[in-house]
Amino acid sequence: MAYLHTLDEVDVKDKRILLRVDLNLPMENGRVSDATRIERILPTIQELSKKGGKVILLAHFGRPKGRRLEEDSLRQILPALEQYLNRTVTFADDCVGRSAATVVDTLQSGEVALLENTRFHKEEEENDASFIAELAKNGDVFVNDAFSAAHRAHASTEGLAHVLPAYAGRSMQAELEALNEALLNPQRPVIAIVGGAKVSTKLDLLGNLVRKTQYLVIAGGMANTFLSAQGVNVGKSLCEYELAPTARDVLAKATAANCKIILPIDVVVTKKFEAHAPSSIVSVDKIDADDMVLDVGPKSIAQVEAILQNCKTLVWNGPFGAFELPPFDQGTKLIAQSAAQLTLAGKLRSIAGGGDTVAALSQAGAAEQFSYVSTAGGAFLEWLEGRTLPGVAALEK
Repeated sequence: MAYLHTLDEVDVKDKRILLRVDLNLPMENGRVSDATRIERILPTIQELSKKGGKVILLAHFGRPKGRRLEEDSLRQILPALEQYLNRTVTFADDCVGRSAATVVDTLQSGEVALLENTRFHKEEEENDASFIAELAKNGDVFVNDAFSAAHRAHASTEGLAHVLPAYAGRSMQAELEALNEALLNPQRPVIAIVGGAKVSTKLDLLGNLVRKTQYLVIAGGMANTFLSAQGVNVGKSLCEYELAPTARDVLAKATAANCKIILPIDVVVTKKFEAHAPSSIVSVDKIDADDMVLDVGPKSIAQVEAILQNCKTLVWNGPFGAFELPPFDQGTKLIAQSAAQLTLAGKLRSIAGGGDTVAALSQAGAAEQFSYVSTAGGAFLEWLEGRTLPGVAALEK
């Protein structure tokens, strides 16, 4: 990674700080149901405020596509934000124009304001130069603390970094340091766990990981495609049969790169895709024509746990099975708990990310013990794929 500009390099006293954050939070009955992303940005907000900056939060919510929709207003995030900050946050009903300027102009040093959803303007996602200039009128310094939106070249995630002095916030900095430690300069051996439904959505990821890791565990529905490509009957399981040549190509590239691919050796099968459906454990060569594979079996779990014992770094994206449906959550749960114990013992550096992954690790009670859990989805995946993230590149020297 190139040199990253951080808050250690800027004097923010009495300056207007446009701070891009991620407040795209899950809601239930009009309330924030998971405030993890607020918790992640607290250190940056508090540091800028304590140092005398005028903190102006920019964020998006939902996909309004340039329309002003009440259900996508950031005003509904305000109570949770004030609760976690333990202070009043002034709200502006637009992110540009007179209403935004009025709020910003009345801010005192150390105070915090939240501007309305940047995606209420279609020019946000177009990275429009005129819109960037309008946003920039309210700031002296730009700080990006939204890694989860860094894969988008939008006005508030990338454009502002080219017209104002730009720095990474503490959450962005921590995320990049964790990810770089995982793949760019890791302690070896490195093991990657990649799960999920479809191989087709993670081809670039697999291609990059076989070059960066010593072990690649393929889990979830993806594993069925690889098993099928090797002549295994996977019954009625989710499987992309047309990608058999691609799966064999990945296996060949892994062999050439001296990366060992780990596939299930036994699985949990059922006839119905529902919670608590009758199930059985079979070896992968005993799957019946009407079986659905919904989890890995105990031998597969033990296989991965044994490899973890000998590894120094873990990168995890995607569950092992249908973790939302008990009893098909056991593979993900037990392996997550093993990784958590090794992390706590100082034997493993564990990095995980992606929406389903975070949910699965939390359900297993293991998320808090991992070295770092990313709240990013698309940005985490694109980084693992080896792509350049526009919002990050704009902060590099």
